[in-house]
Amino acid sequence: MATPQQKLLFTAEEYLALERQADERHEYIDGHIRAMAGESLEHGYISNNLVRELGLALKGKPCAALSKDMKVRSGPEPKPKTRIPKDFFSYPDLVIFCGEPAFHDKFRDVLLTPKAIIEVLSASTEAFDRGEKFIRYRTYNDTLTDYILVAQNKPYIEHFTRQSNGTWLMSPVDDLEKSFYIASIDCQLRLTEIYDRVIFPVAEPDETLEPNEGTDNTDANFR
Repeated sequence: MATPQQKLLFTAEEYLALERQADERHEYIDGHIRAMAGESLEHGYISNNLVRELGLALKGKPCAALSKDMKVRSGPEPKPKTRIPKDFFSYPDLVIFCGEPAFHDKFRDVLLTPKAIIEVLSASTEAFDRGEKFIRYRTYNDTLTDYILVAQNKPYIEHFTRQSNGTWLMSPVDDLEKSFYIASIDCQLRLTEIYDRVIFPVAEPDETLEPNEGTDNTDANFR
C-alpha cells in the first residue's frame, strides 16, 4: 500500500489500515491524511487533569471518558461508486460516550457515538477546532450534545451545548474560581482542577511613557 508521501488521496479504509500500523497519530479528512502535532507541557497537564477529574466524576455512572488514542468518525454514509467520500476521522483530546458504544468496525478503535467532546486549544489547531472540526462533529454525530474548548494560555473555557431545536448555545467560563456543569453526563468540573500545575504566561507590563519631573516635555527622558 502506498504511504501518505506517495499518494495524494486515500479511502477511509486505506487510511485506517495505515493508521493501525503507524507509530504516530494522523487525522483523515476527505481523502487526505495529515500528521498530528505534538503537545506542549501545558496541553499535557490540562489533558491529564481532565482525564482524572472526569474519571472520578463518572465513576459508577453509565458514561465513560476516553482520551487521545480513540478515533471518532464524523462523516456521512459513503455513496456507491464514490471512491473518496466526504469523511472525517479525528482524535479528540477527550471523548465521552454513554451506554453501549457503537464502533466503525470490528477493531473497536473508531467511536461513532460520542456524547461530549473536549479539545484543548493550541495556536496551530485553534482555527480548525473552532471551525471545520466543529462543523463535522455537529453535522454528522447525532449523539453529540456537548463540545468543549479549553484554552491553555489562560483560564478560559467555551462550552457549546446542543439545543432541542438543533442550534448550539455557547457558555463561556473565564474565572479559575468557577466551575461548569455538563448536564448530559451529570458532571461538574472546576477550573482550578482543570488547570492544576499550569503556569499562565505573565502579561506584559503597561509601558506607558511618562516624562521625568523637572524636564521639558520636548526633551524629556522616558522610562
